[in-house]
Amino acid sequence: MSVTPQAAAHPATRPAVAFRGRIGRDRRSGHYAVPRRYRLHLSTACPQGLAIAVTHSLLSIGDTCPVTFLPAVPDCPDGHAALRPLYEASAHHYQGPALAPVLSDDWSGRIVSTHAPDIMRDLDEHFGDGRAALYPRAAEAALRDVERLCARDIDEAAQRAGRADAEPEERAEALETLLAALGELDRRLTGHDHVMGDQLSVADVVLWVALVQLDTVHRHHLDAHAVHRVADHPALWAHARRLTAHPAFGAHLDLDGIARRHHAGCRGLEAAGSAVQILDWAAHADGARPAHRP
Repeated sequence: MSVTPQAAAHPATRPAVAFRGRIGRDRRSGHYAVPRRYRLHLSTACPQGLAIAVTHSLLSIGDTCPVTFLPAVPDCPDGHAALRPLYEASAHHYQGPALAPVLSDDWSGRIVSTHAPDIMRDLDEHFGDGRAALYPRAAEAALRDVERLCARDIDEAAQRAGRADAEPEERAEALETLLAALGELDRRLTGHDHVMGDQLSVADVVLWVALVQLDTVHRHHLDAHAVHRVADHPALWAHARRLTAHPAFGAHLDLDGIARRHHAGCRGLEAAGSAVQILDWAAHADGARPAHRP
């Protein structure tokens, strides 16, 4: 298992620790793929936790790898109190924040991984039934391209486009990067049911979470004209509506929790785009199974 420094998220201010153990891959750690040995600790108000929760539901592995859901906003100044014992058992004299998501080993009481992409891949590879793999091997490179596009050109670009302390030219450039990414994905989805064609894959999960963040968080810091331009991608947002009605997606959509997490950590200024909602997420999630969240 490797442990490396990682930037802390609100409300913690001290450096966190990233754990990168892999199920069935790290011989030194002994993390073999044993049913009910591992547990997920997730807050679905967090985009990484939401992506893992959706993946977990799509794989139907609730009996194989149980989930403990955490509050939208951490209950302590340095993270989640429930995760503190796991962090302290996993890193000597650990003084950093106890943040989610976490994949823990119930046998040892220690953390295996806090890295969402690794966790999602390992769940699919080692605990899925293989009949509807979310990581089709023939599309590995394309999947990674979509992951990078969503992280860099949608999420990061949207944050830069809404920064009140940035120069107008910087915000405009970031907005164009965001719109170019949305345009590329809109073209991918035109005439297709999913990002990778006809098969539901992790690319759909990652994109859906990015669009949730874009409309429920980042939109509040964009001007109204920018939000209208973001919304002008019909195939993309139609895809988001369809996925939200899917039980594995919509049942985990905690809009109140996302709002509370945003307000707890946001230091930016609200802009006119806050009044221009792109999707009525709650209405589209009505057909999904209800999911309780603390």
